[in-house]
Amino acid sequence: MKIIRLALIVVIAAAFVIGGRWYMYISNTDSPYNEVGIEINSRMPAPLRKWGCDKLHATFGNVLPPYGCQAGAENRDWL
Repeated sequence: MKIIRLALIVVIAAAFVIGGRWYMYISNTDSPYNEVGIEINSRMPAPLRKWGCDKLHATFGNVLPPYGCQAGAENRDWL
């Protein structure tokens, strides 16, 4: 039972850290090209990735979209 509890705590802590890092990335105002943020965002489920890309696009609309937020044949359009 202690192992299950420890595993659950580790999973919840990892989700909290990764989710917090992802939210810090999509709500930043410096650059949409943070490597760790791009990787986390590109691996999120589609609705969360879309929401994150929309938030990044609202902040950085005039730049090329980062990996995971690209759409179109030439990857120059935002999702």
